[in-house]
Amino acid sequence: MSRKVRWGILSTANIGVKKVIPAMQRGQFSEVIAIASRDLARARDAATALGIPKAYGSYEELLADPAIDAIYNPLPNQLHVPWTAKAAETGKHVLCEKPLAMNADEARTLLAVRDRTGVLIGEAFMIRTHPQWLRARRLIDEGRIGPLRAVMALFSYFNVDPANIRNQPETGGGALYDIGCYCIQAARTGFGQEPTRVVGRIDRDPQLGTDRLTSALLDFSAGHAIFTCSTQLIPYQRVQFLGTKGRIEIEIPFNAPPDRPTRIFIDDGRDIFGAGIATETFPIVDQYTLQGDAFSRAILDSTPVPVSLEDGIANMSVIDAVFRSAQTGQWESIGS
Repeated sequence: MSRKVRWGILSTANIGVKKVIPAMQRGQFSEVIAIASRDLARARDAATALGIPKAYGSYEELLADPAIDAIYNPLPNQLHVPWTAKAAETGKHVLCEKPLAMNADEARTLLAVRDRTGVLIGEAFMIRTHPQWLRARRLIDEGRIGPLRAVMALFSYFNVDPANIRNQPETGGGALYDIGCYCIQAARTGFGQEPTRVVGRIDRDPQLGTDRLTSALLDFSAGHAIFTCSTQLIPYQRVQFLGTKGRIEIEIPFNAPPDRPTRIFIDDGRDIFGAGIATETFPIVDQYTLQGDAFSRAILDSTPVPVSLEDGIANMSVIDAVFRSAQTGQWESIGS
């Protein structure tokens, strides 16, 4: 490959400025050349701090820049689809932050945009390119733990700041959108198939209006997945895959640190005290660097993106069903 993909960043959102952009700048195939904000001074400050050559005072100006090949969209959830569509219409590939949309119907509108424009559109589930997840998936496929029958996931943090976007329902705040999407992705990745129905339970903050504690049971043809996510619990995360002959546990599944190794545990079940646990350790990597380079290589090689638009819609369909079930108190089928 003779060149890097030239990226533009929509907004100075914290996840971009603090995590994604610095990681992409260390990539082999990614080059961040522009950043935009509705506040030009903010865009210039971010560009200066991060060493980005261009700063724009509007998203439209950035999209009009012919030097940009691809867009990273970390805008608030309700702006994911509109600005992803606008970027695609200018001929730019788009890596959109999770969750892809506010609902699956909205996400599906991007299919026609992608097919008409011919650009690549993908969802930024960075975990899918991390070596620990690739290894776990390979172990499951190889039958290391026997047929997979159950997935258990937990993801939580504590944040009650009403000014924080994660606590604002109108922008797609709340536990299920923000971190439950990871738990659903983990279950779908583990089983390698879609659930047929779900049942969910939601507890909403009486002042904020967002779901602060959400749990669900997902029914797959091969087994079950359960998860709990919360914006008002002690910070914690874990994923376990349980088969008929063993168990795989990912120690830090979602916020894998960029400055220390990660581990997964493979338990053959011989001893409840852990004598049958084998530990696999993975060298230090930044999953945002890997994600950016994987998407860039898809552009350069004309190959599929790591997490496709169809995959994002499927994940969103499960989120929709959990919300419906919490209202009806019944099992809800997954939309087609």
